[in-house]
Amino acid sequence: MMKRILNKLFDQGVLEREEAKTVLAGISDGKINDFQIASFLTVFKMRNITVDELSGFSDCLKERCIKIDLADFDNIDLCGTGGDGKDTFNISTLASFVVAGAGYKVSKHGNYGVSSICGSSNVLESLGLQFSNDEDKLKKQIDKANITILHAPLFHPAMKKVAPIRSQLAVSTFFNMLGPMVNPSSPEKQLVGVYSLQLQRYYKYIFESQDTSYKIVHTLDGYDELSLTGDAKIVSPQSEYIFDPTISTHTQVTQDDILGGNSIEEAKNIFTTIIGGGGTEAQNAVVCANAALAIQCYDQNKSFADAYAEAHESLNSKKALTSLNKLLAI
Repeated sequence: MMKRILNKLFDQGVLEREEAKTVLAGISDGKINDFQIASFLTVFKMRNITVDELSGFSDCLKERCIKIDLADFDNIDLCGTGGDGKDTFNISTLASFVVAGAGYKVSKHGNYGVSSICGSSNVLESLGLQFSNDEDKLKKQIDKANITILHAPLFHPAMKKVAPIRSQLAVSTFFNMLGPMVNPSSPEKQLVGVYSLQLQRYYKYIFESQDTSYKIVHTLDGYDELSLTGDAKIVSPQSEYIFDPTISTHTQVTQDDILGGNSIEEAKNIFTTIIGGGGTEAQNAVVCANAALAIQCYDQNKSFADAYAEAHESLNSKKALTSLNKLLAI
């Protein structure tokens, strides 16, 4: 099968949705060797993926994942695709704790960094968090701390075969695009950061077929989050609009303002400094801006200013830090 698929792709062909699902199933079942997997992943670095291909891969992962029922908690996920090459600090992870501190329930889907130095799982593990897929424990976390962490490898056995290959390739692959789509708790609210306008359109198309209250954000200078380094395009079920940071937050930051560390230890120190109340004005603004977009997913009519004020209060009052400490204590 794989020889035929690779030849089709090398001849500039594209996969139908069911074909994409079948190939990923074959990878997860160990039916495809490492060299073929690497070749397969590389194809999608050489050309744009299609909606059908992305949907087929997503279908496979969702069908095979270990599902967690958090429906009673009205939870949200804040998750970027990664792959923007910007090496920012862990913005969406910090924003997740800010949202939790503001009283909303968060099921953060995350993983170790592949194309970045420090992914959300790296920084949380360095803080002492022990990942789990035990549903009772996860429910206790989200109930008591307002947040639980869903570490992707524990929920997606289909990824096990490809994980070391992704790590060795050390570049973003289509699996980056899939992360926000395959949260095992299937949250009805999502803030998704994407690294291109094309991927933003894909997500809009896919989310439109689901009952999801979402915001999909792409900062036009290339960030997969609301970086405040320039204008961003934001897509929601109701509208598409351009977000001007100088109007909405009265803050515009530079790339240097939001860089992450050169190691997991440095990333951890940045994380703990910001959540502990010692962040710079730029760092705090970026975290609160992303948290505000997530809060708006609960009420799409809530103004950004009001949502930002909630986020700012959560960070400033150290309610976000309290959520982190409660999570670590469970």
